[in-house]
Amino acid sequence: MIIKLEKIPIKSKKDVEAINVTPIVEDVVEKSGVNNGIVFVFTTHTSSGLIVTEGLPCLEADILNHLEKLVPEDGDYRHMRYLDIDGRIAFNADTHIKSILGGINTFFPIENKKIVKGSRQTIYFLEFDGPLERTFCIQVIGE
Repeated sequence: MIIKLEKIPIKSKKDVEAINVTPIVEDVVEKSGVNNGIVFVFTTHTSSGLIVTEGLPCLEADILNHLEKLVPEDGDYRHMRYLDIDGRIAFNADTHIKSILGGINTFFPIENKKIVKGSRQTIYFLEFDGPLERTFCIQVIGE
């Protein structure tokens, strides 16, 4: 049994963006030595997300635009207050809610050293609170 965990740094360039990480995940799987198993991908941040959808720029924009309509930055949020735990004012409730709606993880089976996915399925890291340096993790488990 092989179990490998890769912590991948990623730097967003915009306040909100969808970053295609499919090639990174495929590369980690290929180099893992796992022929058959599963790959689990997750973000380590509460104001980012991971989704799987068709890899088209127009769809990337649609997803981000509609999440903004559902959860506007200037909404009426209780999180917009002083937080003792951080010693500062919270200002990003919308980003946490968008993370919940988009999700924070995905997984795929691995067969013959390749991710088993649809031909149009693309794995995206979603930034809701950038630009920031972030980390997402890829864990490969199998034989």
